[in-house]
Amino acid sequence: MYENLHELNPIKKSLKLYTGTGNPGLAQKIASILDVELQGLTLEKFANGEIYARYDESVRGSDVFFVQSVAGTNVNDMLMEVLIACDAAKRASCRTFTAVLPHYGYARQDRKAAPREPITARLVANLLETAGVNRVITLDLHQGQIQGFFDIPVNHLTALPLFGDYYAAKGFDMDNTVVVSPDVGRAKAAKKLSDMLGCSLAIAHKGRPKHNMSEVMGIIGDIEGKTCIINDDMIDTAGTLCGSVRELKKKGAGDIYVGATHGVFSGPAIERLEDAPIVECVVTDAIPVAPDKLDDRIKTISVAKEFAEAIYNVYTETSVSNLHGADLTL
Repeated sequence: MYENLHELNPIKKSLKLYTGTGNPGLAQKIASILDVELQGLTLEKFANGEIYARYDESVRGSDVFFVQSVAGTNVNDMLMEVLIACDAAKRASCRTFTAVLPHYGYARQDRKAAPREPITARLVANLLETAGVNRVITLDLHQGQIQGFFDIPVNHLTALPLFGDYYAAKGFDMDNTVVVSPDVGRAKAAKKLSDMLGCSLAIAHKGRPKHNMSEVMGIIGDIEGKTCIINDDMIDTAGTLCGSVRELKKKGAGDIYVGATHGVFSGPAIERLEDAPIVECVVTDAIPVAPDKLDDRIKTISVAKEFAEAIYNVYTETSVSNLHGADLTL
């Protein structure tokens, strides 16, 4: 008999990084920064569309980090991949399972805006917890309060500093530049960005008669002749955004730059952006953008470094609050 089993087989933590089909490109970038291999996970579909998952090696005792953007035309499949991959890892005796969600699907349904509506963002939180997820790392939730839907730790990162660095590098005259919040709900984030850049702030006031449609009622603040930066958490069909852009132009805005963390780009979004009077639109790679959609006016910046640092700090049990892209008060 061995007197010290630890000497025979030392117990060591191990980090294992996996990806679903939602954003393998970002997962590979994260793996390269962490200097780890993107591990093997078989994800298949049965003939009737049911999803099957199996890890290609043992995950017993490992800290599993699963990267998945819950977005795209198969958003429900992306969510199910997370749940099934978590269940498989838990049944294979992983130590912890962290869902790394660069885009948190269903985040817009975070409250009851009308009778008999669901709060689907809360439902997704319940599903993740029931599946056995131990922690969530995500980016620019539609509303920060969604963190409160969870009884497990949520590390909420923000891409605002990336946008701040991006626009600062353009050398704008900040005395003639204004950050424009697309609505009142985004005003706090817009104020943070304007503070980073050292420029002024304006707010678009709008009404929303139905989903994916808005009417801009007016602009609060001075935009006449100024370079305008519109920053939002997501661009879906771009109807709201392009309506705001045209309203800004009517009121005398100068060059207009558009930025958003999540480029969903549903339906006619790209065509609307190409027709809109903007200089450029920049989004992050939290949601993959097809190469044929990228041109001189539509660009991407990467959030891989922010997620790699968050994963590393969680794994090494050090603080996440000091990360470049972390802002738990946003």
